[in-house]
Amino acid sequence: MPHRNLQQFIRELESAGELHRISAEVDTELEISEIVERISKAGGPALLFENVLGSEFPVLINAFGSYRRMQMALSCDSFDDIGMRLEEKMKIQPPRSLKEKVQALFALKEISDIIPKKVKRAHCQEQVYGPDGPLLNMLPILTCWPHDGGPFITLPVVITKDPDSGIQNMGMYRMHKYDNTTTGMHWQYNKDGNRHFDKYKSSGQRMDVAVALGGSPLVTYAATAPLTPEFDELLLAGFIGSSPIEITKAKTVDLFVPAESDFIIEGYVDPDEERIEGPFGDHTGFYSLADSYPVFHINCITCRNDAVYPATVVGKPPMEDCYMAKATERIFLPMLRMLVPEIVDMEMPFEGVFHNCALVSIDKKFPGQAKKVINALWGLGQMASTKYIFIFDKDIDLTDSKTVVWKLLNNVDPKRDLLLFEGPLDALDHSAPYPNFGGKMGIDATRKTVEEGMGRKWPDEIKMSEEIKEKVSNRWKEYGF
Repeated sequence: MPHRNLQQFIRELESAGELHRISAEVDTELEISEIVERISKAGGPALLFENVLGSEFPVLINAFGSYRRMQMALSCDSFDDIGMRLEEKMKIQPPRSLKEKVQALFALKEISDIIPKKVKRAHCQEQVYGPDGPLLNMLPILTCWPHDGGPFITLPVVITKDPDSGIQNMGMYRMHKYDNTTTGMHWQYNKDGNRHFDKYKSSGQRMDVAVALGGSPLVTYAATAPLTPEFDELLLAGFIGSSPIEITKAKTVDLFVPAESDFIIEGYVDPDEERIEGPFGDHTGFYSLADSYPVFHINCITCRNDAVYPATVVGKPPMEDCYMAKATERIFLPMLRMLVPEIVDMEMPFEGVFHNCALVSIDKKFPGQAKKVINALWGLGQMASTKYIFIFDKDIDLTDSKTVVWKLLNNVDPKRDLLLFEGPLDALDHSAPYPNFGGKMGIDATRKTVEEGMGRKWPDEIKMSEEIKEKVSNRWKEYGF
């Protein structure tokens, strides 16, 4: 069953031996981060800090920091299972028979059953703190790394609304705390929050913003998912959990917020105001540089009576965000195959921090197909920011790093098989010559044909016959092993 709120998730983590409580007093400035860094790198459990200096709220961290905990968060046995369910819904065709019409009705009923449900009374509004009281100063906001520009909210679900369509969006953008009532709003150039902000800015209007912290882990994950602008992240959360997410009207802004959230931060962004945000120790393992970003002004904060502050620490991989991204890779692979059908599998290594490297295997049928796939991927959503795309034949296990490197070093002629390009890059790519723009490379590591410039026969790969393998297996003990 899906977790309605963070409290249910914490109880399940603890019962499964996946949670460690820390009762000793800890500091939000660097100390928690160093503890998390050691536990995360050692493959340790989620951590619940119960005694945080300067705040009455406990801190939950590393809750998504393993494959098992990420599967628990999404209430699944396999990320691929969710992807296959999504694929089934995407492939619905117009019914041609009475049986298919009945099946279509059940499919529509299933979709209607996961539409967000509006409620008037919500746990996230049990406590209300107005502009004259403690706001950000009461929250245990972490300073993660020594040269960070200050404390950062690291696991926020930022809610905005398109002024033209009225469609809400949820995204996850770090928030640099400036003081009790303001933060930076780090929405990058290619994010939906920034797209909404541009519309408000062009009309000179203030933009309502709400930020949800905690609540159902399905909602937290959905805010990170690479959805189209018109697709409601809450609908995805409801789909994964097979039940609707409850929402309620915010107190001071014209937005609906997840009702089971631990905290809701309400306020606005002024289109004419910017401030230096950062530096920030990022998931690349390097500091992202300080730059100008919009300023978020806070009107009020509401919270649950039993609120827990959720956070994450990012840094040199692997860390907690890697497992969240790995879930996305598997869940959205079937949808990627629908757009580029020759794709068999994809692997985005932790070390490439996902936007830097994609390994892709294809069912190659014609000359130049690998380069066709590279260009297709560079034209798709967030894949447009991928710096390196390596294409392999379908018979390779992309998770076998030794085989991947062997094929890459032996199947590639640099002059023939490299595709160099310039285009958009992730804003966090510090090696790019310009912000958000720089060089990209695709490599065709598939077997080559004459039409692709192979002037001689491609050799067969060394493989032992099945007959001999079976013979040796049957006699293995005779050899004294």
